[in-house]
Amino acid sequence: MTALGEPGDAAAPAATERVYQDDAYLSTLEAPLTRVEGESGLVFDRTNFFAAGGGQPGDTGFVETADGRQIKIVDTIYASDKATVLMLAEDGSSLPVPGETLVLHVDWKRRYKLMRMHTACHLLTVVCPFPITGAALGEDESRIDFDIPDAFADKAGVTTQLMDLVAANHPVFTRWITEAELDANPGLVKSANVKPPRGSGRIRLVCIGQDGSVDTQPCGGTHVQETGEVGDIHIGKIEKKGKSNRRFRIRFGPLPG
Repeated sequence: MTALGEPGDAAAPAATERVYQDDAYLSTLEAPLTRVEGESGLVFDRTNFFAAGGGQPGDTGFVETADGRQIKIVDTIYASDKATVLMLAEDGSSLPVPGETLVLHVDWKRRYKLMRMHTACHLLTVVCPFPITGAALGEDESRIDFDIPDAFADKAGVTTQLMDLVAANHPVFTRWITEAELDANPGLVKSANVKPPRGSGRIRLVCIGQDGSVDTQPCGGTHVQETGEVGDIHIGKIEKKGKSNRRFRIRFGPLPG
C-alpha cells in the first residue's frame, strides 16, 4: 500500500537493482560488491535485501564470502540519493573488498513473516475502505491508522472479513503503470498524506484477486503470492487517536476467545 510502500523508484545510474520487486521469494543472491559507503554500508549493483521504506523495516541476514566467512547484516536502508541500497554490516565486522563476489542471504524466516503481514495489511484496507493516515509494519504486529467513523470499529467483524479474504486464497501479483496512468486513476492511492514516488515515469502496483479485482494500489514492498499464505490473522486492538482517527492493530493468530 502507499503508506507501506517504498521510496526511490528513480532510475539513476548508481541505482541498485532491487530484484525483490519482481521476486520476493529470492532468499539468496550472488553479486559483486561495488563499494563500501561510510563505515559499514555494503553496496551491490543488485540486491535481494529490502531497504526500509514507507513503514516496512529493512531486511537483515548475512553475506557470505568465497572462503565461507559470514558477515552479519543488521539493517538495510537507502542512501541519501534514495536509489542506492546500503546493506549495513554489524559493527566491528571485517568488511570484504570491492570487486569481491559474495552470496547475499536474507533472514528468510523474518522476511516471510513480513511478507505475510504486509499482505494482511493490504487486505485490511479492503475491509476498511477509508483514507490511510499512517502505518507501520512489524513481524508480529502492525498498525494502520484510518480516518474512520466510530460505528465501523468492530474487532470481531473486521477479523471475520479479513479471514474470508485469506481463505479465498486470492492471487497476489505486481504490475507497472505509467505516472500518467496513475494520474488518470487517482483512486488507486489510499493514503491521505503519502504519495507514490515519482521521477522514473512508472509506478509499481500490488494487485490482489483476478486482474486485481480485490485490490490494486501502489506499493514497493514484499508480499506473498496467495492470500492463503497469510494464515490466521486478527484485529488485536482498535484505538482512538483523534476525532475520526482510528488505529487498527493487526496480529497473527486467531482472535482470542
